[in-house]
Amino acid sequence: MGRHRSDPLGIARLALVGLAAVLLLAVIVVGARALLSTFGSEEPASGAASTPSARPSAEPSAGPSAEPSTPRVPTVRVVCRADRCPVFVRVPGGDVLIDRDLARGEQASYFQPELDVVLDDASTVQVFENGTARSPGPAGERQAFSVKRSADQVSDRSVSE
Repeated sequence: MGRHRSDPLGIARLALVGLAAVLLLAVIVVGARALLSTFGSEEPASGAASTPSARPSAEPSAGPSAEPSTPRVPTVRVVCRADRCPVFVRVPGGDVLIDRDLARGEQASYFQPELDVVLDDASTVQVFENGTARSPGPAGERQAFSVKRSADQVSDRSVSE
């Protein structure tokens, strides 16, 4: 009466579909765990970056235990006083240390012997050169200047290292 044919690929197809479903489920689980771990680790990181004590530094760590009695004074410290403060700092003829917008209250400190600083709006930031406050510029004025580490700080540094 009719031809009955057994399809040898029928079971293999079911096995492949089942395997694909298991792999898809595994990928979804791994992705969900990675996403949840990102949310969990983002909270402390963003909290640390938005606090006023966040201080990026390109110099190798000379931790607080190196000289506990006398605090090191940075060559340049920039403190943002507006919602957005575009800042550019680099070593002359060398590495760019920062080229981004700082948020209100965020600060950046650098200890290199000589630095070039460019501020898109000099009135939005407070700048300290070797621990001394620099007078703020007029609103909307772009300022570019160089800062050298003061002689007494250079000699203190060479003694401590």
